[in-house]
Amino acid sequence: MKIAIYPGSFDPITLGHLNIIQKSEKIFDKIIIGIGENNKKTSFFSSEKKLQLIKKIFIKNKNISVTRYNSLTTDFCKLNSAKFIIRGVRNTNDFEIEKQLATMNEELEKTITTIFIPCSKNFNEISSSLVKELIINNGPFEKFVPKEIIHELKIK
Repeated sequence: MKIAIYPGSFDPITLGHLNIIQKSEKIFDKIIIGIGENNKKTSFFSSEKKLQLIKKIFIKNKNISVTRYNSLTTDFCKLNSAKFIIRGVRNTNDFEIEKQLATMNEELEKTITTIFIPCSKNFNEISSSLVKELIINNGPFEKFVPKEIIHELKIK
């Protein structure tokens, strides 16, 4: 069974993230969305809220699970018997940053391979940081996030 971890802060999860997950489903038998907990970062959503929202998005998909972690990603992979890390790339800047991470992760754990998946061109400009700015400034964020996120923000 090919198990992959898709790590990230997902604050918030965007349609770009969903695009990478949909592409990954064609490659892997099981995908574990790992919500990295970083106490040094101020999050828009709490890690518990992100967990609830992302689980809701994938509730009908038995090949995708969602969990939080606060360790090295390579340790999280080993804990879950995952041999692959999924990383989405939008542009060359993303690739350079992700390549450094992949090299470091490979140095830490030789049995884990990072797979780079380019997002579809209509998602190239979406980032959680930009979406957060739109939300904070009451901008039109709806076309960049899943309906579950829209619903959550509308009821606040």
